[in-house]
Amino acid sequence: MHYSNDKEIAATVRHLLTNGWRYISGKKHGKLISPNGKKLAVPGTPSDWRASLNFRRDIRRISFCTQI
Repeated sequence: MHYSNDKEIAATVRHLLTNGWRYISGKKHGKLISPNGKKLAVPGTPSDWRASLNFRRDIRRISFCTQI
């Protein structure tokens, strides 16, 4: 399945899917759903060179988030 044009983002999504995350394809962007239920948009055609870094940062933020 095609997740993103960026190789690093696509590899990260594939790795997360093996660790219990879910992927839902959308019209413009796909969505990742973490095991704790938080959602994150997957950039399909990132234009910024920092997109993969920002994507990994967002993953870290939602994966360590605790629900109150």
